[in-house]
Amino acid sequence: MNIDGKTQIYGIIGYPVRHTFSPLMHNAAFNSLRINAAYLPFEVKPKNLKSAIFCIKSLGVRGFNVTVPHKKEVLEYLDEVDRESSLAKAVNTVVNRNGRLKGYNTDGRGFVISLKEEFGISPKGKKFFIMGAGGASQAISFSLAVNGASRIVLVDDLEDKAMKLSTLLERSTSCEAIALKKDKNAMKEMILNSDVFINATPCGMKTTDPKLIDPEFLHKGLFVYDIIYNPCVTKLLRDAQNRGARISNGIGMLLNQGAISFELWTARKAPVSVMKKALAEVI
Repeated sequence: MNIDGKTQIYGIIGYPVRHTFSPLMHNAAFNSLRINAAYLPFEVKPKNLKSAIFCIKSLGVRGFNVTVPHKKEVLEYLDEVDRESSLAKAVNTVVNRNGRLKGYNTDGRGFVISLKEEFGISPKGKKFFIMGAGGASQAISFSLAVNGASRIVLVDDLEDKAMKLSTLLERSTSCEAIALKKDKNAMKEMILNSDVFINATPCGMKTTDPKLIDPEFLHKGLFVYDIIYNPCVTKLLRDAQNRGARISNGIGMLLNQGAISFELWTARKAPVSVMKKALAEVI
């Protein structure tokens, strides 16, 4: 990679962000297509988000991804958002066009593509159980709903968040949405009656994190998708595998949402195979 005065800058903002694999796949894509660009991680504390967005505009950063905990809060500082971001009330991709920032949400589409293409699972008619009701969960939930999911159950430590999301889903789509309290018996019953379990929380990123749920809730007929990709195998995935369930980490979602982001920024077809190889090498 040669850096000069014409190099276009892209990146990702989050806190923490040092664990991210996004620079690997995007820089590999730029190199493959001989685009004079570089993708960098920017660690931004929540209290500095407003000033960070101002700096991004001022410095002419062409586009950036947004990860936890900024996916919802960043909306306040954007000039425009697409329909998916508006529905999900969360943004994970921003395009800077001449100082005007437009937000997109590629998380949900990336998740559904991964589910369909990697594992042959169509959301249509399926019952989903999702831990977490934050930005990633909102994007995933809406994409599942518009792709025909029959039921989505949501659980969050903040019960209000799950309730608000379930209400939004039922108002905007034909999918049944249930906000469930973090009650052991109620959760067990719903998980046993679900096709897919999704962890859309950061729980599992640290080795010191507690187990997300009781492993006894998991069953052979369940597909368990943890959107965390670093570490590659979380406690949840290990428990699910031991219980005979099919599993996936978040690499597929990362790859596919990243490819969509890349195309929004560059108006070029993303070299998905190159990006996938870059991720495989680090894993």
